[in-house]
Amino acid sequence: MEKHTNYGPVSDHGWKYRQPAIWLHWISAFLIIGLLCVGWYMMSIEDDPGSGWYFDQHKSFGLLLLILVLFRLIWRLSHKPEPLPDTVPVWQRKVASFTQWLLYGCMLAMPAIGLIGASYTKRGVALFGIKLPSWTAPSHDIAEQFFAVHSILAFILIGLIVLHVLAGFKHMLMDKDRVFYRIWF
Repeated sequence: MEKHTNYGPVSDHGWKYRQPAIWLHWISAFLIIGLLCVGWYMMSIEDDPGSGWYFDQHKSFGLLLLILVLFRLIWRLSHKPEPLPDTVPVWQRKVASFTQWLLYGCMLAMPAIGLIGASYTKRGVALFGIKLPSWTAPSHDIAEQFFAVHSILAFILIGLIVLHVLAGFKHMLMDKDRVFYRIWF
């Protein structure tokens, strides 16, 4: 189906990301937002009775995100998207590409480091109630070091997400060049 923009006809087939990429993007986005919110909440109730449930959910959904991001990365590497339109300045294309790869790095590193840190806790790691085999001896100090890196990555990830979202809105509202709609349903 041909559509027209200010810059001529655009075919949805070559222009947009494919449906699996779109779904993986938005499911990841909602999971990340949920994990960040639950992560901060659970830290505020860390020593309260019943807080373990929040930690278990955070770990389970974090593992789910790690698997999803691995699938997403494999998809991305095997299905290269069309380049941004020529109307997007070269420097913006480079910043967009660099930011996207930093996002992938954080999306992989955060759950991996969280998993390693959680493996050093007495509670260990369970995936939706199924206890995973322990491969480390509990060490509060080592766990806390990994959780400190996990927390720093959370702030970096939030900054990258804000930049990513603002760039999407810029393309949608100011540039009106359909870049935002590449990843929309």
